[in-house]
Amino acid sequence: QVQLVETGGGLVQPGGSLRLSCAASESIFPTKYMAWYRQAPGKERELVADITGGGITNYADSVKGRFTIASDNAKSTVYLQMNGLKREDTAVYYCNVRGIATSIWGQGTQGTVSS
Repeated sequence: QVQLVETGGGLVQPGGSLRLSCAASESIFPTKYMAWYRQAPGKERELVADITGGGITNYADSVKGRFTIASDNAKSTVYLQMNGLKREDTAVYYCNVRGIATSIWGQGTQGTVSS
């Protein structure tokens, strides 16, 4: 069974940066869609950013201009570069990778923004 492994979370001060990575244990071909979601304490999971297999990206309004999503379709790997982090970005971040008939979630990685 294919698994996703997320890395890159941690503690950072406001204004700092984190880079998240999500790698599949084996390639999902074709990779149609990859995304990052997040869930803050007491809140519902929300879409942060996504990217299609063709490279079209979409961002939540709250992260536009600060976060960048990128992917390596051949490796079914997706990245999230987070700059200018704010306290309200604190959450568990989850990646989601979809093939034709597959939707797989990572286990989540904690990102904490605090001074």
